[in-house]
Amino acid sequence: MTLAQLISRFVTAGILVLAGTQTLTAQSTPDSATAARVLADVAYLADDAREGRGVGTAGLDSAAAYVAAQFAKAGLRPAGTDGYFQPFVIDSTAPGAAHAGLGGKAVKNVVGLLPGRGALAGQVVVLGAHYDHLGLGGPGSLDPDSVGVVHNGADDNASGTAALLEAARIIAAREEQHHRTFVFVAFTAEELGTIGSSYYVRNPARANRATYAMINFDMVGRLRNDSLLVIGTGSAEEFSGLLDSLNADHGFSLTKTEDPWGPSDQTSFYGDKIPVVHFFTNTHTDYHRTTDDWDKINAEGVVRIASFAADFAFALAMRRNQLAFVDVPRPPPPTRGGGYGAYLGTIPDMSGSPGGVRLTGVRAGSPAEKAGIASGDIIVQIGDHEVKNLYHMTDALRAHKPGDVVKVVVLRGDERLELTATLGRRGG
Repeated sequence: MTLAQLISRFVTAGILVLAGTQTLTAQSTPDSATAARVLADVAYLADDAREGRGVGTAGLDSAAAYVAAQFAKAGLRPAGTDGYFQPFVIDSTAPGAAHAGLGGKAVKNVVGLLPGRGALAGQVVVLGAHYDHLGLGGPGSLDPDSVGVVHNGADDNASGTAALLEAARIIAAREEQHHRTFVFVAFTAEELGTIGSSYYVRNPARANRATYAMINFDMVGRLRNDSLLVIGTGSAEEFSGLLDSLNADHGFSLTKTEDPWGPSDQTSFYGDKIPVVHFFTNTHTDYHRTTDDWDKINAEGVVRIASFAADFAFALAMRRNQLAFVDVPRPPPPTRGGGYGAYLGTIPDMSGSPGGVRLTGVRAGSPAEKAGIASGDIIVQIGDHEVKNLYHMTDALRAHKPGDVVKVVVLRGDERLELTATLGRRGG
């Protein structure tokens, strides 16, 4: 089905059937025209013509131009060093860039601004999302045989970029004057190691302004059963209560995790002592694969998340007091070297689970699937290693090599099952 056909069905019927999820109606969700606009944003960014938005491609430049045009249309002021663009050259020593052979590439963040007013206008609430993806596969892809094939990255992270654009439209349209300034940033080169956001933190828009808080959208396109994860709520004492209060009008089933550290752009800000949150609709089997396409996006869900985040951002912009920053210790690194170890093929539920690692799925043909491990299982042991969290699981896999036959203990409902898996090789 073409984009035009899907949008036409969406607008006229007010219904979107999301692959693999329940049917959502326009009566209980945002209006169809708004959802169609967001879907059009995702579809443009995740079209084959964008070449997977890989660093160094014309497709990524096209995506940047699109974001800048949408910022202008929403009424945001240019806040880069070249209009809406903040160009820079990737440091050739950056680990991800060096591994991918992309050191020295010219890239750009896209930056727009809505000025505040009064004594607090010098403080900034940043809303951000990365707009790059994996290009034609290679490093980072979980489709080992797909080098040279476009990875469209609809959920990761065209969905977050679309949410950023929609939040900008919502905030710009509000008649109430906000105290603090809003800065909206589409970051480049996140997939190479949060390079764009790290550059922005060192070179913020309007250098005389201090960043008050940062809101990150990364993978917000697969909302299911109203379940929304908000990562980093422990980075400021006020965040958890404020989110709960605002959610009364939005109706999400919120899972809040206090730990702000993670492989996305909020970490660049948190490392600079800035309170952060990351909105996220969890992992799925299309992550970093060629199958992450726009027709699987829950556009109505993206609009709802953008609206919730916009309300949260506006509440922050109107506060008279400073946030109480909380220094959450960075999780310890895995205890063994050698990459991520042997391959099991599980998809963890990032909302967490007490006493183990809950799974949202397993990859087709993986050692996990062959062993009988299933979605919803909670892994509590691999080999002789007890598994209480993702760090323990990483350590357990690092302790083994491909071809090892290991015991995997899972909790499934009221049962404790002992399964046997033959571990595989990553990327093979």
